Amino acid sequence: MRDVLTEWRPVVDDAIEELLPRDIDEAYLEEWFGPASHRYDSGAIQRALSDPIWDLLDRGGKRWRAVVCLLLLDGFGADPHEYLPYACIPEILHNGTIIVDDVEDEARIRRGKPALHHEFGQDIALNAGNAMYFLPLKVVGKNPADLDPGTQLAIYDMLMDELNRTHLGQGMDIYWHRNREATVAEAEYLEMCACKTGCLGRIVARLAALITDQSSAVEREIAKYAEDMSIAFQIGDDILDVESTVEGNAEFGKAFGNDIREGKRTLMAIHALSEADAEDADRLSTILHEPENTREEILEAIEVLQSTGSVEYARERALEFAESAREHLREVPLDEVRAEQLASFTEFVIDRDV
Repeated sequence: MRDVLTEWRPVVDDAIEELLPRDIDEAYLEEWFGPASHRYDSGAIQRALSDPIWDLLDRGGKRWRAVVCLLLLDGFGADPHEYLPYACIPEILHNGTIIVDDVEDEARIRRGKPALHHEFGQDIALNAGNAMYFLPLKVVGKNPADLDPGTQLAIYDMLMDELNRTHLGQGMDIYWHRNREATVAEAEYLEMCACKTGCLGRIVARLAALITDQSSAVEREIAKYAEDMSIAFQIGDDILDVESTVEGNAEFGKAFGNDIREGKRTLMAIHALSEADAEDADRLSTILHEPENTREEILEAIEVLQSTGSVEYARERALEFAESAREHLREVPLDEVRAEQLASFTEFVIDRDV
């Protein structure tokens, strides 16, 4: 899958640049947002929107959501190049959520550099992140592939549905890591993932299904494939945070012990809090809710996760969701080669090294 991602990433980046140029000018602003009532300050918009967004995009990211959308379009018999702007929608949304999440989580590092609110200021970061929620609506409105009005409306409706759900997930996540007394069951964690991370996956799949006029049954199955793969991705991301901390892997691009430092209720933490003896569980809870953690405290928390078998438990659950994703994929009428590639993505999201 790395070869597929390497092949498509520059294509996706070029397409994003068509939607949000690196260099903002009056012509772009008028084309996309209409004539100014008085006069745009294109220089201010450049520095407050384009510069920070491209700073983040240029740091990395595999663009796998856009690539999965393109593979689905191809698998359903459409020309993926014709619908590149639509495939960029989940990628734009994903990076917007990253910017806003980093402010909400008080994150320090993103993709190996200071999070955007440290680099450009919290006000610019929040405005840029929020702008990335709305740019996709402009894509649908401009209708670059000349979709019929019914399909346009269905895409609008789908985006509103999914973006509302992602904020439910983020709300749960924020509340849990800010409140020590909050009790979190595994099912609630999985629902948080289905809302917060799964939303972008479902957008990927449902876009492809709506554009190619698939039946409601096919749309549901491919959305479940993407949702379950996204849950596997989130669990795998949590595991990678722990393993990269233990191994000192700077390429992961986040701060040392990032999830523990932020007090995240990951599946590993939920499992460990239920399986550890009372003393270790209380100590883990204390570390997760400290405003600041030392290196030693982070490693102490990881020791509890490891000693309770919580890391391996999480890995097993991620593999189960990956298999469930493949089962849903088998119910969808796709080109065989593309179906095999899409199935392999369910393994990539867990086994990736960064």
